[in-house]
Amino acid sequence: MSKVIVIGAGPMGLAAAYYAARAGHQVEVVEASDRPGGMAAHFDFGGLSLERFYHFCCRSDVDTLELMAELDMTARMRWVETSMGYFIDGRLHRFGDPISLLLFPPLGPIEKLRYGLMAFFSTKRSDWSRLDQISAREWFIGWCGKRVYEKLWRPLFHLKFYEFADQVSAAWVWQRIKRLGNSRKSLFQEELGYIEGGTQSLVDSLVGAIERLGGVIRLNTPAKRIVIEAGRVSGVEVTGGDILAAGNVISTAPLPYIPGLLENGAPDLADVYRGFDNVGVACVIHRLRRSVTPNFWVNISDPAIEIPGFVEFSNLRPTDDTIVYVPYYMPASHPKFTWSDKALADESFAYLQRVNPALSELDRVDSHVGRLRYAQPVCDVGFAARIPPFITPVAGLMIADTAFYYPEDRGVSESIKFAKRMVAALGDTTGT
Repeated sequence: MSKVIVIGAGPMGLAAAYYAARAGHQVEVVEASDRPGGMAAHFDFGGLSLERFYHFCCRSDVDTLELMAELDMTARMRWVETSMGYFIDGRLHRFGDPISLLLFPPLGPIEKLRYGLMAFFSTKRSDWSRLDQISAREWFIGWCGKRVYEKLWRPLFHLKFYEFADQVSAAWVWQRIKRLGNSRKSLFQEELGYIEGGTQSLVDSLVGAIERLGGVIRLNTPAKRIVIEAGRVSGVEVTGGDILAAGNVISTAPLPYIPGLLENGAPDLADVYRGFDNVGVACVIHRLRRSVTPNFWVNISDPAIEIPGFVEFSNLRPTDDTIVYVPYYMPASHPKFTWSDKALADESFAYLQRVNPALSELDRVDSHVGRLRYAQPVCDVGFAARIPPFITPVAGLMIADTAFYYPEDRGVSESIKFAKRMVAALGDTTGT
């Protein structure tokens, strides 16, 4: 068996390290942050251990459930009946099930029928090749009509992808609808899951398993360069100048970082990873004394509110106070990305007050803002053909990030599934 270096200690990197170590490889993980977990990592929010960016589980997340069983964590999974709301035309409406759709005032009878058919057939569809070739805008208009798209979906896309909004692939959106549509207790009841203790419980279990199998995890150790000699990977140079030797390297870093890791040793390969767009996120987390709505998530279509929605996480995972995530997805070049934490917290709380006017300043306990420059890959039309093979032409080198899950979106289960693929291919990374 060989020495394997994994770049990145997010869910995919940790899962890759675990499966590689379990297969008998000598494993070392390098992580730029001061903690493992990536977007699933926790922070201390006034004594509450909480995800920096919200996570939940669906019934279809079989890879998460299988890994938890391996790690003797099955008893820590909790399933909860949840609901969705839609704030539109100044009012909050229940949404996301047949009865709510029938009672949804903003849509007419024919629009409701077309919308319901789209949602139903999305959960049954398996072939997404045609959807990869059209935009989400085109797909929604084809199913539901232009008015429904402009009223319900265009504001959500604009406030997440901005200048990229009309380029987003229909396949990417379809997969999100399918995943959530299939995580239901019944046709009328959505059901989502959380891990007792939060996602950090899974991160901690993975770290412990890796270390018991002889693996090493180096935190505060950014990768600076993938070392390549005569067409074969030979290790990773980390900040400070140390070179960690290895015959195999698995990179799970976001694609925008990859050209910088490769440009000295494989400039032609570095060019392959240029031009993949990402949007960042500034995620505000509010700790409140009062609930905002009974829903887990609320979509928003209101010209006076510049966020596409929020997640009331405490309606999934019980906490003493109300916990609300308000994610501002936007390109890192957007002016709001550099706003102060206080400015984002104040604005987002004012938006919550528009949804629930009973909220007052006395209900605010604390706020926290987490930021990532590269949080959401922009999966545009024809994206499937743009994704390079994760086994690179450099012998011993594999590269993937969350864009490689396409059309599936970022998620812990998708990370685990792809990590299995990479480790299974370790014997095939001989270069081409």
